[in-house]
Amino acid sequence: MNDSIPPQAITLIQSFESCRLTAYQDGRGTWTCGWGSTGSDIGPGTVWTQDYADHRLIEDVTDACDTVRAHVTVTLTDNELSALTSFVYNVGYGDFVNSTLLKMLNQGFYQQVPVQLMRWNHIGQTVSFGLTRRRTAECRLWNLADPSSA
Repeated sequence: MNDSIPPQAITLIQSFESCRLTAYQDGRGTWTCGWGSTGSDIGPGTVWTQDYADHRLIEDVTDACDTVRAHVTVTLTDNELSALTSFVYNVGYGDFVNSTLLKMLNQGFYQQVPVQLMRWNHIGQTVSFGLTRRRTAECRLWNLADPSSA
């Protein structure tokens, strides 16, 4: 694993985040713009260019990937890193850092990661079809053999 962002992380994230250049509220009421970016700089009336949305995607994916690298103490393949980067990009840094998923992974229970990922498919108390699809894709990537490790 090197320090760059694995391309499969960006591909996975873009497959679930459509790019919207005008801010909107997501399923939880969070103001969102671009490729699913959130933050204090986004609110009603925020409008981005495509270039800025693409730039912000790379910044946000880099932050998510850096969070995974900073808090995971076991070795990850690029596919595992990519799956967790997508997860962090979606749920946020705080939820990941405080998750049972991270605790179990850092204890070496790699096989528990897909089980833990699938627990994060709700908006409030309601199961979300979209989040279930995303978690399933993250699990699939997590379990995919990494050709660079062969």
